[in-house]
Amino acid sequence: MTATSTTSNTNTASAAHPPETLEGWYALHQIYRIDRTRTDGDGSEGLSVEGSAVFRTADALEGSGSEEDGSARNGRDGWSEAVALIGSSSDVMFMHFRPTLDEIGAVQRDLARRSWMKWLIPTYSFLSVTEAGLYHITAKLAKEAEERGGKVGDREYVAAAKARAATERSNAFIQKRLYPAKPESMPYVSFYPMSKRRQAGQNWYTLPTDERSRMMYEHGMTGRRYAGKVQQIITGAIGFDAWEWGVTLFAADPLDFKKLVSEMRFDEASAAYAEFGQFYVGRAGTLAEVLGG
Repeated sequence: MTATSTTSNTNTASAAHPPETLEGWYALHQIYRIDRTRTDGDGSEGLSVEGSAVFRTADALEGSGSEEDGSARNGRDGWSEAVALIGSSSDVMFMHFRPTLDEIGAVQRDLARRSWMKWLIPTYSFLSVTEAGLYHITAKLAKEAEERGGKVGDREYVAAAKARAATERSNAFIQKRLYPAKPESMPYVSFYPMSKRRQAGQNWYTLPTDERSRMMYEHGMTGRRYAGKVQQIITGAIGFDAWEWGVTLFAADPLDFKKLVSEMRFDEASAAYAEFGQFYVGRAGTLAEVLGG
């Protein structure tokens, strides 16, 4: 994908403009409750899992998965993970990352055909795409447009934005954000949706671009202090879900979720402008482990 194009009727760098963004893999989080009161039709009770290979086959779209673990493609084609939820009204979360929306749909349909899915009652799903918000670049380009007497969205701005987006996309750090590897030795998972506040006197979307750039930079620096302890995947959901972003965290120690989120709550971008949905926390494993079969 390319950077998102923006248009504006103003040429002031201090006005509110949508940030340029880069997108990578599509993501689907599926959350279920296990109905263990059902039977197999012959009077026997219990969830019968056909083996972790079933989950790998569905993830890999018939045959690209490894036979060694519970995950599927962990490279350029994406990957999937199963998580046993803890402390939630739901029991299971499946996470899928794929290059295209159609591939996400194929995974969803393939899983729906599995016999063990009859025990799983959907409670929530979240569709999004991995995203890198280019706030700083957007603010800089807006200022440059003003200085030359142009405006955000004009021909020069769009050309400069495309060039900067191409440079950013080749950056190794951005590549990891857009095409994240499945975390190793980080079995604990925390997922939650969030949005930016839109209230009178407290509206993120009416803030000047340079102000949002400053706050997001400070917010990002908090997250970087947990590098090596927490792997973070940010996905954008505007146009896909009622919530605007999804945050998926992986850690070896679940207490790092609490510490990271607590620190981030005190960042101005969160303290004044963030709204949070429900948190889903659990441990990743093979399909059989997660479903308790």
